[in-house]
Amino acid sequence: MKKLRNSGIIMLIICLVFTTVCFVPSTVQAKGITSVRQVEKLAKKQVKGASIHKVEQDYEDGKFIYEVELSKGKKEYNLAYRASDGKLISYEWEIYSWHVRRGRGKLISISKAKKLAKKQVKNAKITSVMRKYSDGIDMYRVKMKTGKKKYELKIHARTGKVLEYEWELLKKSNNKYIGEEKAKAIALEKTGAGTVIKVDFDYDDGVPVYEVEIMKGMYEYEVVIDARTGKILDFEVEHIYD
Repeated sequence: MKKLRNSGIIMLIICLVFTTVCFVPSTVQAKGITSVRQVEKLAKKQVKGASIHKVEQDYEDGKFIYEVELSKGKKEYNLAYRASDGKLISYEWEIYSWHVRRGRGKLISISKAKKLAKKQVKNAKITSVMRKYSDGIDMYRVKMKTGKKKYELKIHARTGKVLEYEWELLKKSNNKYIGEEKAKAIALEKTGAGTVIKVDFDYDDGVPVYEVEIMKGMYEYEVVIDARTGKILDFEVEHIYD
């Protein structure tokens, strides 16, 4: 009788252990993304009716992310999800170039471009506006910011149509970094004066950086600076009508 009772207790313990092993991990994993199928499901829910072309896993800011490329109608979409919690951290779409016409008539004003941008992103602060000429198209590039996100829109300068729309979550800064003012000074020294139109804190291959945009004459400069050391990591020059 004692042996039977002991056997029953042992079987009960085995069952409890088996239940814990089988079910607890799946509950924990359900909060994040553990497979390509999961991220595809999230992306299709975000852009209903779209076709998925590519899913890639990357490493950003010390965390794994999934990048998804989709298409629907005249647009291409790019989404990025954080693997740890399945949160959408960036969203972008653009109209395929072969669907964009040069357009006729006068260029719309900067104030009109600002109004169109604010219509797309409610309660956002415009941080910079620039007119560019690319692939035969006149367009305005408008950068905006809210409390948690930064946006970039490209608006057709003749038709007022939004050609590209993008947002991503803002990265948090840190006291160990050189700060925006120091980054501005380093960038201006590199370009030899100019007007700072934008400073962004971001991560480049896991390295915290400041991206400083400067206008000088007919040229736009972008200086990427290591946020910890102040070292210039990248330097680009572009004519505004390139």
